Amino acid sequence: MKYLLCILALLTCGGSQAEDVLRFYSWKDYFDPGVLEDFQRASGIRVDYHAFTTSDELILAMKNGDAYDVVVPSHFMLRQLIAEGKLAPIDTRRLSNHASLDPWLLSTLAGIPSANQHAVPYLWGSIGMVVNSQLAQTAYGEALPNSWGLLFDASKAARLASCGLSMPDAPEESTSLLLNYQGRRLSSASSRQIGRSLQALEVLAPRLRALDNWEHIDELAEGRLCLAMSWSGHAMHAMERNPMLTYRIPQEGAAIYIDTLAIPSNAPNPERAYGFIDFLIAPENAIRNARVTKFYAPLASSSAEMLSFAKDNPMQVLSTEQRRRSYLLESLKPEQKQALDQSWEQFKAARR
Repeated sequence: MKYLLCILALLTCGGSQAEDVLRFYSWKDYFDPGVLEDFQRASGIRVDYHAFTTSDELILAMKNGDAYDVVVPSHFMLRQLIAEGKLAPIDTRRLSNHASLDPWLLSTLAGIPSANQHAVPYLWGSIGMVVNSQLAQTAYGEALPNSWGLLFDASKAARLASCGLSMPDAPEESTSLLLNYQGRRLSSASSRQIGRSLQALEVLAPRLRALDNWEHIDELAEGRLCLAMSWSGHAMHAMERNPMLTYRIPQEGAAIYIDTLAIPSNAPNPERAYGFIDFLIAPENAIRNARVTKFYAPLASSSAEMLSFAKDNPMQVLSTEQRRRSYLLESLKPEQKQALDQSWEQFKAARR
């Protein structure tokens, strides 16, 4: 009888064990669902996925101590998160697929203190201009310059307002491109200079038909916008639905961002996190995620996988010349970030 009770106790305990779960906090729709399903089948670990749509949502979650095993911070968030001790160091020797990552991306991240010790590249892209040439040309009245002046120059933007202008609700990206157009850098701007720049841009605010991070994709696809600042992947999604759209890197350049995979310092399951990160950066899975999301894969451009992918998806690969004309979106000091967020809220209020 005692033996039988022991067996029953073991069965009861085994049946009540919680399932293996990995909590994943990522940008909305930023992977091929099939990749997550394959990981779950291969590992027996269920991925509990949660989405965010702005960088501030992730910053707030980390500040509040929300427990996730893997998060996807953009590169310009790393300086703050590392300084605040929110990210655990990553031992890349435990990632068998780390060697497949693009050396150019790794060297670019090396410009951010300790970034490569706390994160690995996931997907990346550029922030450029989506143009409906037919609508824009008609409204503008002459040949369109390939310039951010179409958005940031008040007189030029006024000529296009009737056919629909859009910017993302993304203060770092939008303000960085504005200052770059003016020949300055956001990273070296004082709090007062940031405020003045966005105050001067408030004349554009009422002319914007959209100021959002997702809905403008439908607006572009359905012909309700003729010009939008947008992330490259979003642009590609809109272009698939509307052949009149083109994605441009203006003559002043585009901003480049690198989204990364990182393990929070309070991750409940860091061991599972390593396995998940390694699975996501495996070449075949990196390509699958890039193909579905329309963003750029993090693999070396000379690899067989990337050469094949580039042949089939030329718009999802930046040429050497385009890389030269673009720059890495800057990381900000806390006082700059505070000034930017305050000024951005005032800019948004000018639309009302």
